[in-house]
Amino acid sequence: MSWRLPKLVPRSAPIILLVLTLAAVTGFAAVGHLVARYNANQQSRGRKLYALGLTAAGAGRYDDAIAAFRAALTCDPANSQYQLSLARALRDSNDPRRLDEAESYLIALWQRAPQDAAVNLALARVAAHRGSIEDATRYYHNAMYGVWNSDPDSNRSRARIELIQFLLKKGAPASAESELMALSTSLPPDPPAHLEAAQLFTQAQDYSGALTQYREVLHLDPSNSSALAGAGEAAYNSGNYATAQHDLQAAVNADSQNANARQLLATTDLILRNNPFRSHISDVERNRRIAAAFAQAEKRLTECAQQTGLNLNATGVSPASPLATLQSRWMTTKPELDRLRSPAETDLPDTIMDVVFQIEQQTASVCGPPQGMDLALFLISQKREAAIQ
Repeated sequence: MSWRLPKLVPRSAPIILLVLTLAAVTGFAAVGHLVARYNANQQSRGRKLYALGLTAAGAGRYDDAIAAFRAALTCDPANSQYQLSLARALRDSNDPRRLDEAESYLIALWQRAPQDAAVNLALARVAAHRGSIEDATRYYHNAMYGVWNSDPDSNRSRARIELIQFLLKKGAPASAESELMALSTSLPPDPPAHLEAAQLFTQAQDYSGALTQYREVLHLDPSNSSALAGAGEAAYNSGNYATAQHDLQAAVNADSQNANARQLLATTDLILRNNPFRSHISDVERNRRIAAAFAQAEKRLTECAQQTGLNLNATGVSPASPLATLQSRWMTTKPELDRLRSPAETDLPDTIMDVVFQIEQQTASVCGPPQGMDLALFLISQKREAAIQ
């Protein structure tokens, strides 16, 4: 039998090779299946960890969120959404030591997709945390003009609003105002959107821009009490008291509980009733208002002096005292009141009211904010040209 074995071996080699091949294929298939199953399990685990991270971040538990996102990334290291979420959690933890790590993740994502709006927005917020106006502005602009996965118009507006709020916080009203102008041209016909823009204009102390936005709200929603009150306050702050009176009265009529509108309306009424420079009043009425203002200024000066422990009527009062200097000027000017009736004295009203305004401004500096009639005179002195309207 031994002489037959060599003959049998060659004949069986193909079979053996086939068996070995089948075994190898089966083994590779089994390994591939195991690897695929492992990867699927890892991805499933990563999704669960990512969901836990989102929940923790939403609750403000950033340490837990960071740990969950890191664990999710070990399951799926190339997942850009996990990297972005980890960077956001590192940034929002308010730990300055984590900002560099957050930025490193975001820069890596940005280098792969520089037009990704969400990544640029995240980088803008990192720059805002650091207080860098230049970097924040650049990345916010990138976000505005980048690619959004959904609702691009709304997201771009929100990015610009964030930039405006950041600029206002950093004391850059000129830059904020240019962004506000761009925002106002792209707003939808939606009252809340224009109301928010009006409030931002107010924060930038652009009361004309604020009034325009409040008017747009009222065009869309005539009974909007917030817009009525806001329009009245914007007109009041800009010195347009006739318009302010109209809008504030409408705001009080719409909401009698609005204490701020009622207070502003009361002051506005005082201004309009007592402003001697208002157009379309008679000479008699003008002179009456000047005399009343002059008397009120003397009263305010006396009360302020008493508040500071200064007796203006006592002998030996230092002439260097600002209040004593003002009283001396008031006394010198008082006889001029009798000449107000003369048509030739065209400059006299200004001369007398200059004394009134100096008293109101100086006493406001020494004794604190004025009230009532004194507040009305103080505001007229601050916005004299506007108050002429």
